Amino acid sequence: MVIQLTRAAFGVAAGLFALGCVGPALAETQSLKLVEHASTDTVTDTGEEDDTVGDILTFANRVYDEANKNQMGTDNGWCVRTVVGQAWECFWTLTLADGQITVEGPYLDAADTILAVTGGTGAYTGAKGEMKLHARNPEQTEYDFIYTLAK
Repeated sequence: MVIQLTRAAFGVAAGLFALGCVGPALAETQSLKLVEHASTDTVTDTGEEDDTVGDILTFANRVYDEANKNQMGTDNGWCVRTVVGQAWECFWTLTLADGQITVEGPYLDAADTILAVTGGTGAYTGAKGEMKLHARNPEQTEYDFIYTLAK
């Protein structure tokens, strides 16, 4: 019986691999490194005053190249507070000259986080992968956006 389960598991894994559902580490990837200037971030209280679950953070910021010198595009999105003082759940669109990339996932107040790339347009049509979000300074006015996109 153990052999049958092992063969079945192998068959499922092989089928998923053939469909492209397993093995993203084997796919070619493209890295895109940018810096966001968080200058428009605004929190709207939806209930009690101060930091509470359900508050909404909105933003539309400029995004620069890896050297933090030349503006490459903008982002536009929102987050909902899910854990007071710790976490938000976010969705946003990065707009560059050659297309857009959408991401969604957690933003942690005091740690780096990984968000899912959920799609794109133009040069990024069909984009999938992940984006690492890293605060560049304690004031959290600049963030590294490190996209790893599967080709």
